[in-house]
Amino acid sequence: MVSDREYLAVLWQPSLPSSYHEMSSDDLAQAISARRRELGDSLVILGHHYQVDQIIRHADFTGDSLKLSQIAARLATDTSRAGRVRYVIFCGVHFMAETADMLTPDSVEVILPDLSAGCSMADMAQYDDTVTAWETIHESLRRQGWSGRVIPITYVNSSAAIKAFVGAHDGACCTSSNADKVFAWAMRQGSDAHGRDVKILFLPDQHLGRNTAARHGIDVHAHSTVYDPRRAAKGEELGGSTPEQLLRSKVILWAGHCSVHKLFRPEHCDQVRSADLAAGTNTTILVHPECCKEVVDKADLAGSTEYIIETVRRAAPGTRFAVGTEVHLVNRLSVEAKSRGVEVRILSDCQCLCTTMYRIDEPHLLWVLDHLTGRLSKDAKPRSVNVIRVHPEVRRDALKAIERMLGLTNPTPKFETAAALD
Repeated sequence: MVSDREYLAVLWQPSLPSSYHEMSSDDLAQAISARRRELGDSLVILGHHYQVDQIIRHADFTGDSLKLSQIAARLATDTSRAGRVRYVIFCGVHFMAETADMLTPDSVEVILPDLSAGCSMADMAQYDDTVTAWETIHESLRRQGWSGRVIPITYVNSSAAIKAFVGAHDGACCTSSNADKVFAWAMRQGSDAHGRDVKILFLPDQHLGRNTAARHGIDVHAHSTVYDPRRAAKGEELGGSTPEQLLRSKVILWAGHCSVHKLFRPEHCDQVRSADLAAGTNTTILVHPECCKEVVDKADLAGSTEYIIETVRRAAPGTRFAVGTEVHLVNRLSVEAKSRGVEVRILSDCQCLCTTMYRIDEPHLLWVLDHLTGRLSKDAKPRSVNVIRVHPEVRRDALKAIERMLGLTNPTPKFETAAALD
């Protein structure tokens, strides 16, 4: 298996020529549009919901990470198109481009405009650390006489290497939309099916894991524990857990989190309630399940990014929302909803933005397009840069986890153009 450290060592984003940063936004937009027309149907640009408006306006499709990867895969094999897709520019972060590469044919090149656009949550679960955790957890449980099965589940917001680890150990991926179904599948592998106990190792987002476990009736205070690889690296063998905690836990949570959603706190919900009481208004608090359990418990509704979008779009005039998710998406929803008489604001006044996603900008998008159209080659020949390729061994096992998830949930992505959020 190729480790994260070996795999990511080759990723390095060169500085752009200063001319790209000196261009005005209008000039950048015009140049990007011209390159897109030149490349025609061979190019698809995907924009994640958390991208800035300047990027979303260039996206052919918007969505969450898995949905966009599935759209790329479908377009790449669509014989009804005038030309086959050769290039997918994924305006997101690294793990998203990896997933798109794994789901598309080898003839398609998936390009990340800025290689430094990573994900802090995904980076919190490294392959080597996960192998160590798996071995020490099993050894501790064995010494205590436990002979059940640990099933790994990884949130799609993880590296291809972690997905491969999970796939190789008969686990599954999940998204925030289908975590409940995948979690239920894992629990069914227990005593009813095989006569032995089951524990779930949930990577890398402890909050999604904890919230999902609680929805399944698990007392997360008594029957879950956290494995922290940083504490393990300092000599705490079980990552801060005790053998006894490990034995009585139904769910072992990896000590990872989203740097955006951790900024939403229970007191933000309290402030909304207090303001409603003073003004005689009624605000629905709508949050993403990557928020901590204390926030989810105080919210009225919690669900995936797609759930948040659809909930706002279905709302009747006069509805008020305080939304706990990334600020660029909230701002776009606010503009869209205002025309329907629906008020949308962010739950917290802090700038809850995805700083790594923010690294994808128009200068980098134009730069990769200029390479694809031969403008930066001495011989004027097209050249691909920032192509994301997952190692075949990693891809093989990672797809096991992804395909197991898809087999359990069978999602059919709805194609949504960027214009839908205009």
